[in-house]
Amino acid sequence: MDIKHVKDYIYWLYYQYLLITCSYVLEPWEQSMFHTITVTVFAMVVYTAYVFVPIHVRLAFEFFSQIFGGQPDSTVSVVN
Repeated sequence: MDIKHVKDYIYWLYYQYLLITCSYVLEPWEQSMFHTITVTVFAMVVYTAYVFVPIHVRLAFEFFSQIFGGQPDSTVSVVN
């Protein structure tokens, strides 16, 4: 795949984004504000998913393993 096709494809994706969000009808300063807010919200969603989803998955796994008969992990070792 040569560079021209990649460039055209990226331009096409950006054009699709403009059409889907209807931001092509905005003035340039409005587009700038819209894109800034959109990127900020997307970045916050990705960060939140990266930080909190693994914790909730681990807690859900522990919860369901206790419900379905899993042995609880003990932090105290028994010494004779």
